[in-house]
Amino acid sequence: MKFGGKRRLQKEQERTEKQQAQKKKNKKQITILVSVFAVLCVIIGIGALTENNPNNLPDSSAIVSSTSEVSTSEPSISATTPTEQGETAPLETTQAPSGQTQPPAGTTISSEDIPAYSGSGAYIAINNNVPYFTDTDYTTTAFENYSALDSLGRCGVAYANVCQEIMPTEERGSIGQVKPSGWHTVKYDCVDGKYLYNRCHLIGYQLSAENANTKNLITGTRYLNVDGMLPFENMVADYVKETNNHVLYRVTPVFDGNNLVATGVLMEALSVEDKGDGISFNVFCYNIQPGIIIDYATGDSELESDAVSESQAPVVTQEPEQTPSTQSSGQTYILNTNTHKFHYPSCSSVGQMSDANKQEYTGSRDDLIAQGYEPCKRCNP
Repeated sequence: MKFGGKRRLQKEQERTEKQQAQKKKNKKQITILVSVFAVLCVIIGIGALTENNPNNLPDSSAIVSSTSEVSTSEPSISATTPTEQGETAPLETTQAPSGQTQPPAGTTISSEDIPAYSGSGAYIAINNNVPYFTDTDYTTTAFENYSALDSLGRCGVAYANVCQEIMPTEERGSIGQVKPSGWHTVKYDCVDGKYLYNRCHLIGYQLSAENANTKNLITGTRYLNVDGMLPFENMVADYVKETNNHVLYRVTPVFDGNNLVATGVLMEALSVEDKGDGISFNVFCYNIQPGIIIDYATGDSELESDAVSESQAPVVTQEPEQTPSTQSSGQTYILNTNTHKFHYPSCSSVGQMSDANKQEYTGSRDDLIAQGYEPCKRCNP
């Protein structure tokens, strides 16, 4: 081979080697770029997921679809507090944690939203008995919210997450000093326990330990207190004690116009941990008393003209003698917190009472009846 041809061949080999080296370099760069692009795609994808669901929780629609007990549609009735001018009174919070949201504000509930009393039954189911809580209300943090009294001195919404943390740990005191809007002390023979009106807790004492809280007491009939509200309060209390779970619990008194006495109360409850499997109800309890006509504007009342009186002669009982010390401090009674009856300490029923339901009380008989208790028919205290 001539020298000139050999030089050309050598140059051709060098050019080939440079091209192969460049191809390897380009391939390596492409591989790096593809890897960087893939990493960027992953980062962008994670960022998008985090933005849509910052707590990495399941989509709220998945929570709702897992239970039929939670209503996600707009409620036809919602819970706010009407004032004399039609404005909404603010909610005041006790034991509410930092960042705890208030009950949802919506259209004002009125007596027009409630079916007229049919003449029988203490309560009626509302919204197919499904409460108006949504999945965003679920929480295991204890709280209690009570509305400020409006310009007429009326209570508003009471809302709590009922759990053993807020339930009472001491004996209940007197509430006789509280006079809710429309309060009258009046007796009728046809009323169980004689007294027409009780001081009704919106959120029962056994659920919240709130006793003489003026923002939690309304003027309610004996029938509302015992036949309407108490069965639902007992249901919630028993569930919480048995499971140690939480129950969202909201009670809304409904006033017609400027009436001082509520037409009734809307009661909603939903158990949290099992998403309503244990407790779920939405009922309206009527503030009526069979045989009695009530003027809800003022609280005045009278017997129905055609009401049948029980015509019972007053029961004369032999009460224990009171010493000067007991006269000043009151009579001692034994309360059954489950049946809401009160007894003399010497009553034979006391020995049959469960210790968990037994409570000693010293005070007046009238005050106990006003709190919703009724006298034992065996010892007639």
